[in-house]
Amino acid sequence: MVDVESGRAVGPPSACDVTACRWSVQDGPATLYSHIDNLSVDWKANPMRIGYPCVNLTVGISASRTFRLASYSERRLIETIDANLDALQAILEWNADHNIRYFRISSGTIPFASHPVMRFDWRSHFAERLNAIGRYIEGQGMRVNVHPGQYTLLNSIRDEVVIQSVAELAYHADLLDGLGLDFTNKIQIHVGGVYGDKPAARDRFIEAFAGLPESIRRRLAVENDERQVNLADAMQIHAVTGVPVLFDVFHHRIHNQGESLGEALDLVSPTWVGHGPAMIDYSSQNPDKQVGAHAASIDLDDISYVLRELWNRDVDVMLEIKDKETSALRAVEFVSERRELLVMSRP
Repeated sequence: MVDVESGRAVGPPSACDVTACRWSVQDGPATLYSHIDNLSVDWKANPMRIGYPCVNLTVGISASRTFRLASYSERRLIETIDANLDALQAILEWNADHNIRYFRISSGTIPFASHPVMRFDWRSHFAERLNAIGRYIEGQGMRVNVHPGQYTLLNSIRDEVVIQSVAELAYHADLLDGLGLDFTNKIQIHVGGVYGDKPAARDRFIEAFAGLPESIRRRLAVENDERQVNLADAMQIHAVTGVPVLFDVFHHRIHNQGESLGEALDLVSPTWVGHGPAMIDYSSQNPDKQVGAHAASIDLDDISYVLRELWNRDVDVMLEIKDKETSALRAVEFVSERRELLVMSRP
C-alpha cells in the first residue's frame, strides 16, 4: 500500500547501504549464491528485455549526427536525417541478431526538431521510412524509449524554459508516433529541480503535466534521480497524475528514504498497469570515481542480486553502462543461456 502524502509503502522500510552504493553486507560474504531452479521462476513465460542507450560502439556509426546551426539548410537536414535513420536501422538489426530487445533511441535523430529554425515537415517527408523502422521494431518484439536532455524541465520557474521543454517533448512524441509505436514505448524524463521548495516544484510539475497534450501525457514516465527527486517524491507525483515511475536502481541507491530494492519495486510496479512492463534503469558504481559515476562495464555480481529481485516481475531493463552493447550482451547471455544461473542471495 502507498501512503499518498509520503509516497512510501506503509510499514517499516529496510535500509540500504548508500555509502557502498550497493545492497550488501560489508562485514560478511560479498556474494552468496543460489541456483535459479530454487526460485520457482517461470522465465520463458515472462521474458525480460535487456537493452542499452543510443550508441552502439561495435557497429561504429552514429544515429545522432548533426551540424552547426549556422550551416543549416533543408538539403543538409534531409541528408543528415537520412543518415541517422540508416544508422538506427543498422543498430536495431544488430540488436535483433544478438537478442537485445530494448533500446533507447537518441534524441538527436532529427536535428533541430524543436528549434524555431525547423520549418521543414520532417514528419511527412520521412513518414514511410519511420513507419518501416517502427514495423521492424514491432516485428522483432522490441521496445524503445527516448530520454530528452537535462534542460527539459516542466517545473522550471522560467516560463521560457517550460515552453521549450514542451516543444522538446512534442518532438519526441512525434518521433514515436511517426514510428507507429504504441504508448508503451515511453518518453523518460526527470521531474526537474526543486529551487529551494520541493512541494512547490512538485506542484508546478503536476500543473504543467495536466496542461500537456494527450499525445505527450500518455507517453511520459518520470524517473527518480540521485540528488533531488527520490522515489518517494516520484510516487507522490504518480498518485496525483497517474504517470508511471521509471525506477533507476543506481539513483535509488544514492538517494532514497530507506526502501530496500524489493520494497521499491513493489511500489513502482503498480504504476505501470496499463503501460506495459515496468521500465527499469540499471547501473552500478564505478569504483575508481566519485559516488554517482556509472560503471565502465557490467558488474555481474551486482546485477545478479538485482536480477534476483526482478524474477517473476514484468520489467524491461536498460543498462546505463559505459561500454553499452558489450555489457548488454553479457547480461543477455548471463540471463538467457544458463539454466543454472547463479544469482546473489539476500544477505
